[in-house]
Amino acid sequence: MRSDESRAPLAHDDPASSISTARRAWLRAVLAVCLGAGGLGRPLVARAATLAVGQPAPPLVLHTLDGRSISSADLLGKVVILTFWATWCEPCRDELPLLSAYAVRNANSGLQILGFSLDGADDLSTVREVAAGLSFPVGLLGSAWAGDYGRMWRIPVSFTIGRTGLLADNGWDDKSPVWTSDRLQRVVTPLLRQ
Repeated sequence: MRSDESRAPLAHDDPASSISTARRAWLRAVLAVCLGAGGLGRPLVARAATLAVGQPAPPLVLHTLDGRSISSADLLGKVVILTFWATWCEPCRDELPLLSAYAVRNANSGLQILGFSLDGADDLSTVREVAAGLSFPVGLLGSAWAGDYGRMWRIPVSFTIGRTGLLADNGWDDKSPVWTSDRLQRVVTPLLRQ
C-alpha cells in the first residue's frame, strides 16, 4: 500500500469543504462586482456627506405640478432655495407661507425658491391645494432621494445656493432647519445683496 492511500482524508479533501470554499470564493467575486458596479468606482458613502458650503451645489431638477422642468443648474445668477416638505408635516406647513411671502418680497432681487414635496401621487390633490397658496413652483419629489442631496429623512430641510452656484447653506448642518424670519435675514438676505 502506498503512503498516500493510507492517510486519513484532510479537511480540504472533503467534498463538502470544497463546495464551501468554492461558494465563499464565488460570493467574494459577486460582492466585488456588485460593489464595483454600485459605486461605479467611487467609495460607497452617503452622497449628502459630500455636500460642503462654498463648494458647487449639486444640480437638481424640479418637475412642477404644471409640467415644467426647472433645473437649479439653469438658475445661475439667482439665489436659490431648494426646500423639501410634505403636506403631513406641521412644521413644513408653518414655514411655507413665510417662504412664499419672502419670495414675493425678494423676487426682484433674484430669489428663486423650488419646493419639493415628499408626498406621494395619491396625495396630489392636497399638494395642489397647498401649492395654490404659494408664490413659488412646487413638484413631487417622487421618492425620498434627492440626487446628491441624499435621502430626505428629516423635513423640513432646505439648501441655499448662491448666485455663483456654490452651496451657501447646507440644511443637514442646521440643528433647527425650519425657516424663520430671523434665519432668512441671516442666511438669505446677505446673498441677495451680493
